[in-house]
Amino acid sequence: MAEAVYILCALTSAACAVLLLRAWRRTRMKLLLYSGLCFSAFTVNNVLLFVDLVLIPAGDLSLARTATSLTGAAVLLYGLIWDVS
Repeated sequence: MAEAVYILCALTSAACAVLLLRAWRRTRMKLLLYSGLCFSAFTVNNVLLFVDLVLIPAGDLSLARTATSLTGAAVLLYGLIWDVS
């Protein structure tokens, strides 16, 4: 059951990223770009979670997972604080 949840989380993050980036392409609002990039990083994070816990249970990808989620949050934080337009 956990495997299905990991996959659904990755698909949901990917859908959010696609919708946000499509809206950015249409409107050119920078906050949509940063949000889309953030959710893209979260998608990678969820895929790494699936790989780490389901496909390679003996491996440890926690550093890579932490780095991708930190990158996504940092991109969104940059967009919210410094790139106000």
